[in-house]
Amino acid sequence: MDLGIAGKWALVCGASKGLGRGCAEALAAEGVNVLLVARGAEALAATAGEIQAANAGVEVQSVAADVTTPEGRAAVFAVRRDFDIVVTNAGGPPTGSFRDWDREAWIRAVDANMLTPIELIKATLDGMLARGFGRIVNITSSAVKAPIDILGLSNGARSGLTGFIAGLARNPEIAAQGVTINNLLPGKFDTDRLATTFQGAAQKSGKSLDEVRAAQAAQIPARRFGTPAEFGAICAFLCSRQAAYLTGQNILPDGGAYPGTY
Repeated sequence: MDLGIAGKWALVCGASKGLGRGCAEALAAEGVNVLLVARGAEALAATAGEIQAANAGVEVQSVAADVTTPEGRAAVFAVRRDFDIVVTNAGGPPTGSFRDWDREAWIRAVDANMLTPIELIKATLDGMLARGFGRIVNITSSAVKAPIDILGLSNGARSGLTGFIAGLARNPEIAAQGVTINNLLPGKFDTDRLATTFQGAAQKSGKSLDEVRAAQAAQIPARRFGTPAEFGAICAFLCSRQAAYLTGQNILPDGGAYPGTY
């Protein structure tokens, strides 16, 4: 299927590895020019080079910056201002107990996982509206649908973003002008972050890493973890011409793990 987005420009955050990289690879494979952003300069440069080598017909740029800061966002928009596609993505805040989180911990979580996507949208939305085409995809978490007790900071900040997007995406001044805004809520995907979580669980339980992985996979109806490539393909479809009638939605790729009907 031709997604109809070849030649467009995409900003992909957290793009050096994991789900962000999966999205960048899928978009580039569709002929989309990509500006990759991540904090780690070495990993980012390697990823940009590999995506460029695999997609000679597209332009691949990269900026090593922390988009959760005003300075980082300024560095990104100094390279390019106008984007047809924006994929927001930032690492989740630390796990723990709410009793241990002070105001600063909450502010950092809200800054990274709610206010940063909003700032990126604010900086790019009007250009999309003027051109009559735009796709914004926010990578959040399955915890928005099924909260996880030790992820309270993420539950709170990402749910705030979800509520904001629910109203913004349905604004007729946006929805009727060819711009869609959706959220992707990943379940358990085989990424470095998941591996780190499993290592912590193994140390705490005294079980081997393989035992922990197997037990976690067994809780998923699909009996496996998702791949970044699968996630990227979903993202690319949400950015397609064919997805023009899909907006304000929370898409939950989790192998069937969420137990609810709605």
